Amino acid sequence: MAKKTSSPLDFEKALKELEELVSRMEQGELTLEESLKCFERGIQLTRACQRALKEAEQKVERLVRTGDRAETVPFASEE
Repeated sequence: MAKKTSSPLDFEKALKELEELVSRMEQGELTLEESLKCFERGIQLTRACQRALKEAEQKVERLVRTGDRAETVPFASEE
């Protein structure tokens, strides 16, 4: 399975969409069908955000370990 590279913009967009979904669901005006679709999308967005955060954390750890060297090595996701 190919690894998707997440950029900060992708993370920000996913987080914003997730916040909007939560807000819509909290209003309580959605049908059960709409709520389930929003919940499913929310799970997808949450996983994407978690992946992006994990990748960023791993990159920071690699940068810290390399010290003053300006090189970065792409990190293969565990998924």
